[in-house]
Amino acid sequence: MLAVLTVFAGAGTLGAQETEFSHVGTKNCKKCHIKEWKSWAETSMAKTFETLKPGVAAEAKESVGLDPNTDYTTDPECVKCHVTGYGKAGGFVDIETTPELAGVSCEACHGPGGTYTEDQYMSLKNKEYVKAEVVAVGMVDTVGEAQCVSCHNSESPFVGDDFVFDFESQREEGSHEQYPLKYPH
Repeated sequence: MLAVLTVFAGAGTLGAQETEFSHVGTKNCKKCHIKEWKSWAETSMAKTFETLKPGVAAEAKESVGLDPNTDYTTDPECVKCHVTGYGKAGGFVDIETTPELAGVSCEACHGPGGTYTEDQYMSLKNKEYVKAEVVAVGMVDTVGEAQCVSCHNSESPFVGDDFVFDFESQREEGSHEQYPLKYPH
């Protein structure tokens, strides 16, 4: 199912009139990209939902005036940046309904995979997919600063109003290892 959206901040690859695709979680990504998935699973982005739980990251929360014993896992202002696809088609709803979307996962950077991970696009049944076709149905080909600054900005309680995200120095910290693709695209 596709719903037209006039602007999708962060995608930047789809064009002026962009489309919102449905989120599906990392299960489809993991099938073909197990090394990347394992690498991502160790990052702070993968584990960021955990920091919303009571008692976790207590010092950091206290340093900005947040109660370290409060459960922030249902606070929309916090959740939106600690999960994948919050408020979007197929995106995170809550930890009971959509646990596979807790944390900042593949689709936060590469775009919602509801279409591009279908069999006729990028899948185990189509290992030699055409990259341009996959990009045309929602995959973000070039991950850049736009994906990061939707959360890493001055609205975060952990930075000041004059905060500027330094993409070049930060991209390795939250990303996964890059591995060569096995098939041509």
